[in-house]
Order: sequence, then structure tokens, then C-alpha cells
Amino acid sequence: MSRIDRRTFTTTLAAAAGGVLAAPAFAQGTGTLDEVKRRGSLRVGVTQAPPWYSKDARTGEWSSGVGVAVGKAMAAALGVRFEPVEVTWGTAIAALQANRIDIMYVLDATPERAEAVDFPASPLLYYSLAVLAKDDLAVRTWEDLNKPEVRVAVPQATSMDRFLTNSVAKAAIQRFPGNTEAIAAFQAGRVEAVCLFHPPLIAARQRLGSGKIVVPQPTQSNPSSAAVRKGDAPFLAFVEQQVAEYYRSRKIQGWYEEFLTGFGLDPKAAPPIIKEMLG
Repeated sequence: MSRIDRRTFTTTLAAAAGGVLAAPAFAQGTGTLDEVKRRGSLRVGVTQAPPWYSKDARTGEWSSGVGVAVGKAMAAALGVRFEPVEVTWGTAIAALQANRIDIMYVLDATPERAEAVDFPASPLLYYSLAVLAKDDLAVRTWEDLNKPEVRVAVPQATSMDRFLTNSVAKAAIQRFPGNTEAIAAFQAGRVEAVCLFHPPLIAARQRLGSGKIVVPQPTQSNPSSAAVRKGDAPFLAFVEQQVAEYYRSRKIQGWYEEFLTGFGLDPKAAPPIIKEMLG
């Protein structure tokens, strides 16, 4: 998930993790798999957040994005239809607890969330700390940025800010209230690079039409996962099997590249979401 998304993810986590909602209203002796087959649909939480989820403004359909592709594939494996249900990153866990959705993709499996929902052991994908740099700035390692003449924009008081402060202390780090302001500083030429987790940089690069996205070495990558209701072992086992296969076969990377192509970007210009594919 992007850094913009990551910030939103945490805003209502405490309420969701508190377990204050009623338990899912399943019929006695049934679980998610039975309910999905009875209903004839897999309800997937969706929110406008390319490249993970994207609604077609003309049709109103959730037609693209990695989470949409995974949801459709998982629904097909169950022989049911894909049913998107709009949520926000902050309310996804509450929606699972209230039985409004069956699964939400691209949620990080943090210890706090794991108190409220279950996650498969296998990662769904990885996203990496990256920079959108000027085309003429030579960047291969973090040390390449660790110079007083290199100005780097970053959202203030974030994990990205902490990493730069600890690892690229010699750079002229410029801190901004959020992602939008940091990207705007790059667009205005006030900095040579902006540091974020790579998904929001994809949209920024597409909008700006210049700059290059680089994942400096050594790679700093975080896994993301899929959340399901707590305590439903059969459904969790099914999700684990599917997620592991999508990752092992690199189908998840293929769906990601399909979205990038449709978004008008060269997949070769964006970091992969399979950790083993990162240089």
C-alpha cells in the first residue's frame, strides 16, 4: 500500500481492533466459505487507491487494480461472483467484524490488527521504500543520496523520515506535512528527490511526466497481506493457499503490470511487488 494509504490505515485502527462490534451474523454451524457459496458472491472491500483498487469513473465499475484482480481470481476459484463493497482503509477491519465484507486485500499484518482479524502466513505482495528522483540524478544506493548537495523531500514524522534521518543524515532533508506537499516540492524543483513507499510515486510520475522511480540499495521492503474475519480456520486456509500460489507463480506481479500498462506507465519503470525480483 502506498504511504498515503498507510497514513489513512492507522487513523481508526484502535476502534477497529477494540472488538467492540458484534460478532458476524452467521447461521449456526456455518462459516465464510459456506456463506459465500450460499450467497453466490465473495464480498471484497474496495477503496479508490491505485494501483490497488481503481473505479472506472465513466461506468462506476471497480474494473482494475491489484486487489480487484485478486478478488476476481479468488471468487472464480470458489465458483462465485466478485462483489465489491466500498469501505475505507480505516474502516475495513470494522467492516470485516460486522460481516459487511469477507476479505480486504493490501492490509499490513501488524500485531495490533492481528488482535482483531486473521491474516494468511504468506505475503500477498511487497512494497518498497523508493525515491522519485530527477532524471539526471545518479541514484543506485542510499549512500548516493547521502550528500549535502542532494535535497530530499519527505513527509515529516513518518517511518520514511526516521529512515532518512538515520541512514542519509548528510543529505539536505526537507520535511513536509504530507505526501502531497513533498511531491509538490519535487515538482517545483525545490528538491532533487522525494522519498515515499513506491505506490504513490507511480501516480506522481505519471502525472508529472518526468523523473525516475528508484528503489535504492539495500532494499527496504515491507510485506502486505489480506485480512479475514478472526477464527474462521477453513476460510483462512483457503485464502492462504490462494495467496501463496499468486505470489509463488508471480501472478500478483502480472496483475500489477497489467494495471501499470493500463495506467499509461511502463512496468519496467516501476519497482516490482515480488521481493525476490528486487535487484
